[in-house]
Amino acid sequence: MTFSATLEEEAAANPLDLVEQFVTANDWPFDRRSDDEMAVEVPGKWCDYSLYFAWREDIGALHFTCAFDMKIQATKKSPVHELLAMVNERMWLGHFGLWTEEGVPMFRHAILLRGLGGASMEQIEDLVDIALSECERFYPAFQFVIWGGKSATDAISAALLDTVGEA
Repeated sequence: MTFSATLEEEAAANPLDLVEQFVTANDWPFDRRSDDEMAVEVPGKWCDYSLYFAWREDIGALHFTCAFDMKIQATKKSPVHELLAMVNERMWLGHFGLWTEEGVPMFRHAILLRGLGGASMEQIEDLVDIALSECERFYPAFQFVIWGGKSATDAISAALLDTVGEA
């Protein structure tokens, strides 16, 4: 058996091994807390994002979150929940939620891998790329609600400018 075949078999057993390879290749700081958990810090345009991966072998699922570096004050939770609903209507993959205990908005998604022979590097890359793209896309809307005092509707309108035509 070749080295690459051995790596593929190990990755099939635990997708966090692939995640670790991807994170290392991007030179992002990470903490492999256990065989089933990993935390990663990724710089973004608006803030640094905290990625968290958890592997549940018993159900064959890789759970993933990408948390913003911002706290929601108790007085802003209601408009933020309204914003979350509006943002999630625009999502194709994953969703945004609020980590209530910490008051932190985050992108969440899970990949079911049972019967697939494991995750691929492309799946890991796509998962992280989509999460970071969506976080960067909607970060201004959260800022408009939290710090700018805008309504969820106004925040979405101001943050998501759709261009029409050609320049």
